[in-house]
Amino acid sequence: MPAADAPSRRPRLFPTLAGYRRAWLGRDLLAGLSAGAVVIPQAMAYATIANLPVQVGIYTCMVPMLVYAALGGSRAMSVSTTSTIATLTATTLVAAGVAADSDDPIPDLMALTLLVGVILLVARLFKLGSLVENISKATITGVQIGVGATVAVGQLPKLLGETENFSGHGFIRSIVAVVEALPGANLATILLSAGSIAVVLVLKRWLPRVPGPLIVVVAGILLVAFAGLDDAGVELIAPVPQGFPPPELPSFAHVGALVPGALAIAVMALLESAAVARGIRKPGETQIDSNQELLATGAANTIGAFFQTLPSAGGFSQSAVNQGAGARTQLSSIVTVVLALLVALFLAPVLSLLPQATLASLVFVAVIGLVDLGALVRFRRISRDDFWIATTTAVVGLTAGLLPAVAVGVVGTFFVVFRELNRLRVVPGAVVDGVLPIRLEGPLYTANVLANENAILDQAAAHPGIRAVAVELTRFSTTSITVLDTLADLDRELAGQGIELRLAVAAGGGTEVARRTSWFRGLEAGGRRFDTLDAAVSGR
Repeated sequence: MPAADAPSRRPRLFPTLAGYRRAWLGRDLLAGLSAGAVVIPQAMAYATIANLPVQVGIYTCMVPMLVYAALGGSRAMSVSTTSTIATLTATTLVAAGVAADSDDPIPDLMALTLLVGVILLVARLFKLGSLVENISKATITGVQIGVGATVAVGQLPKLLGETENFSGHGFIRSIVAVVEALPGANLATILLSAGSIAVVLVLKRWLPRVPGPLIVVVAGILLVAFAGLDDAGVELIAPVPQGFPPPELPSFAHVGALVPGALAIAVMALLESAAVARGIRKPGETQIDSNQELLATGAANTIGAFFQTLPSAGGFSQSAVNQGAGARTQLSSIVTVVLALLVALFLAPVLSLLPQATLASLVFVAVIGLVDLGALVRFRRISRDDFWIATTTAVVGLTAGLLPAVAVGVVGTFFVVFRELNRLRVVPGAVVDGVLPIRLEGPLYTANVLANENAILDQAAAHPGIRAVAVELTRFSTTSITVLDTLADLDRELAGQGIELRLAVAAGGGTEVARRTSWFRGLEAGGRRFDTLDAAVSGR
């Protein structure tokens, strides 16, 4: 595939369609249909995780996907909802009291999706895409393990014939629900569940190009229509309304209680979308811009909120199918949107024959793969910090809930990041003609500049008889008043001991800011600023 246009040349609308070639059309059409065969039944199943009607999943395959196609930078990413986000949605709605206070959770769902979109757009306004990328893979892995185990166990009652959904009530409550459901288990439901899971797993393992979710959905509908499976006690989904949802206004009755969950969902939406977009990018394609992904994902959620959609993000499974079928551009996503629209317009009566256990089987297979214990073993072997972040996040997710797990994972990640930033990297060299060279190999910023000043003074005290200290600031592209005032204080402290301070700082952004202070201008006027450490040591 030829290299994509430079980002500055790409149009703002439908950027992946720039320079479209007729030869790509067939592959985009096939990829869109293939992805639709996976994403539509999968999104229907994910809607049930949040105890929402299956049509909400279908709607999520329309507006958000179309908006991302118009604004997103990934050529093959398919945007709807994911198991992680659907589970966080369920948890948020339950925690906000929506399930207990309202017979119709859709207006509150719309408010949640809108909040997620607004948070992402605000993050884009402040260009926070790179900041969110500091959240580690260990955090994501821990959250996914918590999600996978919680949702998998939460689906077991449905696989046994129980109708109530426990995914949003936590791991422990789901375990209790499984025990309670065992005495009333329905044999026909168990056989259907086992068969559906087996078919999806076999096709996924040996025939990955065959859309397993579509196969089991069609099979479940046919068994109800022609074998009377519902007469054997197999529960069906609620009737699916026909047509496209008209735009509506959300309810803000629970908006305050929805905000914490919206923040967690927004973080995971960006992380999952960025990870998928980068993971499927081919060499030669334009690099993924996190801030552009913030805009596209934020707009997809904001606009989708008015059409009864779940919070949305890039999903790995459907994106992999999309790319594997040869998708060249986001035209493939537009094809999937058209397919979802046709399903909503014409197949609603048929979908109403779908057994609940069939969708529960799809969810179970999708989420059980998130319980990646091998990743924990790898983390323990390579990085104890990552191991403990992932393990703690997973344990909190299983005991206290998924929203606290996301918070713990994010806080733990930033703790490790700040600890690394604050780690002293003061490297002294050999004294040359009474001059002690020192390299500061880490960045100087407000939280660590005092510790670095003290470390430099300690080095000076450890080398009695020196006449100068030459400090190389290897990372001085930006600075602050606190840093400059502390460097000025270091200069005064050394001068009080009869030691001259010399700075090796290349011209650039930080230097230009420093020149606004009288201290730094005096340093330069006295010939004590140099471009390199060697020049600072020699004084020339």
